[in-house]
Amino acid sequence: MLLIFGSGLFFSALDASAKHLVTSGMAAPFVTWVRFAMHAVLVLLIFKAWQRPETLVAKNLKMQILRAVFMFGSTIFNFMALQTLQLAETVSINFASPMVITALAGPLLGEWAGWRRWLAVGIGFIGVVVITRPGFGGFGIGYVFSICAMLSSSLYTIMTRKMGGSETAESLILYSAVVPAIFMLPAVPLTGSLPAHWYDWMILLGLGFFGGFGHWLLIKAYQRATATALAPYPYLQLVWMIILGWLVFGQLPDKWTLAGGAIIVASGLYIIHREHTLRVRHRAALNAEAEELAKKL
Repeated sequence: MLLIFGSGLFFSALDASAKHLVTSGMAAPFVTWVRFAMHAVLVLLIFKAWQRPETLVAKNLKMQILRAVFMFGSTIFNFMALQTLQLAETVSINFASPMVITALAGPLLGEWAGWRRWLAVGIGFIGVVVITRPGFGGFGIGYVFSICAMLSSSLYTIMTRKMGGSETAESLILYSAVVPAIFMLPAVPLTGSLPAHWYDWMILLGLGFFGGFGHWLLIKAYQRATATALAPYPYLQLVWMIILGWLVFGQLPDKWTLAGGAIIVASGLYIIHREHTLRVRHRAALNAEAEELAKKL
């Protein structure tokens, strides 16, 4: 739980750093490139790629590249959204990702949801509507970017679930950083600009550290506990986002963001609970079937 909470802190620091840079005049594509380039360097150093190069070999290169493209989309759309939205707004919309994953898991993974989870999906999207308030003067381009980031993140997660059994964790982390860094390289001369102050240099170079170390803590957490046990805790990132939004930018979420975020979190937690319940029932049914078979033998 502490590792998950720590990863949420680093991911929040990543978003806060990116928001500072893009609202200070730096182009989101360049900030995105630096984030992935530094992340790739850190991954190579942490995993000591020169000692175990076989762990970084992709078994399905096309799928690795597609997954990395979704990771890139999630990041650049999020950084573009942060130009106009508060930290709490973007993370609340991103919490709708479990709903999208539930909806897409059927056609993409063959994991079809029942009516209870579909109801939770519908309620979760009501939460997104509450935050964005289309037609009431609150909806802007920042919300479009944030929703695109959430959709990209959902597809990235589905690809990770699909590839987790065949690809190494090291290769999944490396390609998700290297592919976007290479993909964005032509945009660097067009969008790149040097920071004006030394602390902006520190913040810019820290993007890769925050993202890379956050993912490393996430991996360590899931090595020590089951996905089901840890599932509710990523929602605590909202606490870090509210704190950093207030301390760094003097922004506090309004009542609509808090209400919509609460609806989304509640829906997501119910989906997690329902999937856990179904897995427990499935395991119990398999055990009962095995016992009956053993008696017959």
